[in-house]
Amino acid sequence: MGLFNSIKDHFNKAEFTIAPNKKLKTISKEFKEAFGLSLVFYKGNMIAEDSLTLAALNNKTSKEVATTSKEGLKLKASMKVGDAEKLFDALYGITVQIKDKSANSLVDNNLTIGDASRQ
Repeated sequence: MGLFNSIKDHFNKAEFTIAPNKKLKTISKEFKEAFGLSLVFYKGNMIAEDSLTLAALNNKTSKEVATTSKEGLKLKASMKVGDAEKLFDALYGITVQIKDKSANSLVDNNLTIGDASRQ
């Protein structure tokens, strides 16, 4: 079943893009719709208010949020969770954590997003 799921994840069309004027709760909702997992944004060491936009988060954290990044963020089910989290940081300077559907537990960084969504 693992090989079949891996192949299926490579062809899964689920992905989303991020715009600086989107609220964090909208981005998180789209992530959950695409992958069935929770996406949590942080400002510093605290969870960011979900009513903030990426642009507003820039004003609330000491870390610069690159809301004008020319590269789009595209996540696929075949990506490892840790790689996806690093991509948010590399492209936008945002710290995120991917959690299970109920947002109670962190997902293992070595799992693919697809495998994590099936747990």
